[in-house]
Amino acid sequence: MKQTRSRSDSNEKTVEYIKMKIRTINSPEKSINLFHCLNELGDHSLVQEIQQYLKSGTIKEAKLSSSQWSAVGFVLLTSEEKLDVFDINEFVGENNKDEKLNALQYLLPVIKVHLSDCGVTDKDCAALTSVLRSNPSQLRDLDLNNKAIRDSGVKLLSVVLEDPRCKLETLLLSKCGITDEGCAALSSALRSNPSHLRDLNLSENNLEDPGVTLLSVVLEDPHCKLETLWLRDCGVTDEGCAALSSALRSNPSHLRQLHLSLNKLKDPGVTLLSAVLEDPHCKLEKLW
Repeated sequence: MKQTRSRSDSNEKTVEYIKMKIRTINSPEKSINLFHCLNELGDHSLVQEIQQYLKSGTIKEAKLSSSQWSAVGFVLLTSEEKLDVFDINEFVGENNKDEKLNALQYLLPVIKVHLSDCGVTDKDCAALTSVLRSNPSQLRDLDLNNKAIRDSGVKLLSVVLEDPRCKLETLLLSKCGITDEGCAALSSALRSNPSHLRDLNLSENNLEDPGVTLLSVVLEDPHCKLETLWLRDCGVTDEGCAALSSALRSNPSHLRQLHLSLNKLKDPGVTLLSAVLEDPHCKLEKLW
């Protein structure tokens, strides 16, 4: 009996120690590992608290601590219902940008990030990229469509993209106020680390021919694995189309979809693209 009580007391002390460590450490991965330890010891109190928040829908109004956000990460990681896309707006109040960035720090190891319509601007991008740089190997999808991150924000994101640990596959930057200046930083980053990105959406940005020419240098890199490129309504003319066509002739085997609708292409540009499509090595399936 004494031995049983002693073991029970020891477990309780271990549980309390682990909870204390969860509250004090800043590493999301270590926190989640500690939740696995609590789970093995049969203590589910923190996780059950978070599950109640999630079930009731009150999590958006709650001001969660770092340990509670780690518990959310553990719940998402171990849940039978896997999230394909993590929409931060379903977890944090719509206008609470600081809390969203705090949440991302603890949830990044287990999620794909959808930040469209959540109020991130170029000024917030420094905090966002700081979070992403701390753990660049986990993120696969980043949606920043309709966010005014501008060239300054893209330059900060490009630092993450050029990190060899970055494994980002989908980057959505439609209608973000980007010009050829931001495109230069993005292109440089993708040349440094070209082998992971599969989908890039830059539609409705003022890239024009100089920006598209810079992107074309990325496309002609044999290590580039880009499969879908959205350049809808980017002010592209036949000059930009010539650069794209040249790049696709140099590296015709990966791109599957190219979106060029609502640009300023005329017959010469269309003729150049048609010549690419006639290449037997070309894998382009859809051209808008």
